[in-house]
Amino acid sequence: MNLVIDIGNTLVKYAVFENGKIIYDQASESGLFLSKVKELFERYPKIGHAIISSVGKLDHKERDILALFCKVHVLSSASKVPFKNSYATPHTLGVDRLALATAAFYQNPSGNTLVIDAGTCITYEMVNNAGEYMGGAISPGIRMRYRAMHNQTAGLPLLEPEDFIDFIGNATQSCMHSGVINGVACEVDGVIDQYRARFQHLTVILTGGDSHFFAKRLKNTIFANSKFLLEGLNGLLEYNKD
Repeated sequence: MNLVIDIGNTLVKYAVFENGKIIYDQASESGLFLSKVKELFERYPKIGHAIISSVGKLDHKERDILALFCKVHVLSSASKVPFKNSYATPHTLGVDRLALATAAFYQNPSGNTLVIDAGTCITYEMVNNAGEYMGGAISPGIRMRYRAMHNQTAGLPLLEPEDFIDFIGNATQSCMHSGVINGVACEVDGVIDQYRARFQHLTVILTGGDSHFFAKRLKNTIFANSKFLLEGLNGLLEYNKD
């Protein structure tokens, strides 16, 4: 069994894999790390390997705690990857983006795959049909856009993401919701169109915590997979086992 731990900007996600399949996944606040690890090893004593992915600075205490229970791989730019990495600055490539590219490669090894992750930022990752990670793009996420409008104006309120009926807002709040949610949907559709114009038979994967806000608004055909990052991390753990 493998344990995958994804330390994000707001939450820590835990997933247990057996024979390549997720049998458990849950998210919690970072302050509960020790209790969650103890709970998981009591529940799944056959866990033998773990991988930690952190988009921020990793607290070595967390790694050391986990290492008491099993072998631990801390994902970094030095980790081995199963694809050709053509990113010009691999040492600056986020570990979450490495994991998404890995999942894309394993799911569609002979095809062109674009992965869109709607989280704190919206990232685009392209793996071509030659098994080459080409890079992509990074854009402000939904909540980042709401905060920017509130922080950089005198009168706009701070809103939480919310669905809306018509793209023509008839009040300040509905105008803001349309600007963010509809704006992101149009942006994503436009980016997909750019990639489809260059890459034939393109598979598009949509993932991330905020993807549900605009998935149904996209004109392009996509495949939604909320566990895609976790699957990529498990693939990297398998690839980096001694």
